[in-house]
Amino acid sequence: MRKSLTVLAVLASLPAGTALADDDCFVPMADWQPRQAVAEFALTQGWAVRRIKIDDGCYEIDGRDAEGRAIEVKLHPGTLEIVEFDFEDEPERQRNGHEDD
Repeated sequence: MRKSLTVLAVLASLPAGTALADDDCFVPMADWQPRQAVAEFALTQGWAVRRIKIDDGCYEIDGRDAEGRAIEVKLHPGTLEIVEFDFEDEPERQRNGHEDD
């Protein structure tokens, strides 16, 4: 019982959302790549950019891939690594690797 209370106390002391924020980016603005670098990265991937915005501390690109499919891509602002990639016109189950039956 005492061990359970200790675990709960530690969890309660963490900032809200710490365990759930796996696709958030926590990078000081001084370490961010410029927006132009994001646009150039997208071009090298063959993406047509409609919009670049900031979401959850990450860069987010809305656009189309080389095949013309609507995409939404989150990039780490310091490294420009892909944090999350979604095809916007696919149902949620397909994006998560589960084909509809």
